[in-house]
Amino acid sequence: MRKLMTVAAAAVFALGAAGCGSSDSGGSNPTVDSGAKFAAGSTMEKLNKAQKITIGTKFDQPLFGLKGLDGKPKGFDVEIGKIVAAKLGIPADKIEWVETPSKVREDSIQQGKVDLVVATYTIKDERKQKVDFAGPYYIAGQDIMVKKGDTSITGPDSFKDGTKKVCSVTGSTPAAEIRKHVKDVAGQLVLFDVYSKCADALKNGQVDAVTTDNVILLGLVDQSKDAFALVGKPFTEEPYGIGLKKGDDAFRTFVNDTLEAAAKDGSYEKAWKDTAGAVDPETPTLPTIDRY
Repeated sequence: MRKLMTVAAAAVFALGAAGCGSSDSGGSNPTVDSGAKFAAGSTMEKLNKAQKITIGTKFDQPLFGLKGLDGKPKGFDVEIGKIVAAKLGIPADKIEWVETPSKVREDSIQQGKVDLVVATYTIKDERKQKVDFAGPYYIAGQDIMVKKGDTSITGPDSFKDGTKKVCSVTGSTPAAEIRKHVKDVAGQLVLFDVYSKCADALKNGQVDAVTTDNVILLGLVDQSKDAFALVGKPFTEEPYGIGLKKGDDAFRTFVNDTLEAAAKDGSYEKAWKDTAGAVDPETPTLPTIDRY
């Protein structure tokens, strides 16, 4: 598990207003495979011929997927999406980025609103009933964020007495996990559609803590101007995968192959260093791909 909470935050990310979609993502541009050839009728051929791909990501996740003041999303998830697009022969400026909060990720894939979802998307068996996953490409861990100086919350068991409120995001794995630790779900668990609203709720005293994956929280801590801190005790492992349409085995194999190639050719490392590496300079090792 990545131990990001031991690293001092060194990057500042601007949080812009979330919109419906954006083309181009700024940042780096992986080398496009202009000679890419694919099997007739495959999803890869369709996207290559169209010279366009729609990728769902988050617009409120510093370090992984954050829409900046320039209207362009940036982060590690965004860079991973660009690597896949480049392997399809599609340049970064031909990617349409669609905001995809946790609660709509499966629906967005099933309804064909996006071709892929790269959005701090934990691979779960129940989600595999609706969509397929390539990856994982990163392993995170759930942690807790509090106001700086608050020592009353030391871990998930701090919510068992029923006196503390905790915030997470509707439809997320962290929200489901923290339910196991609160005494009164209805009275203690506050849910929003995006984590930026949880951060606002913590700031104004509506809740006592925010819980989600450590990398997301670290970005929020960095953005808070020293107002928040992490408890620093991850209590889960969250394998992030790339969501795609269920049953498209050829496309899933292609994305998995692309991730493994990226780990070998240096593009995975560059994606990390250009984004989350500003906070944690140690590039993670690509996890073993689950070719289920």
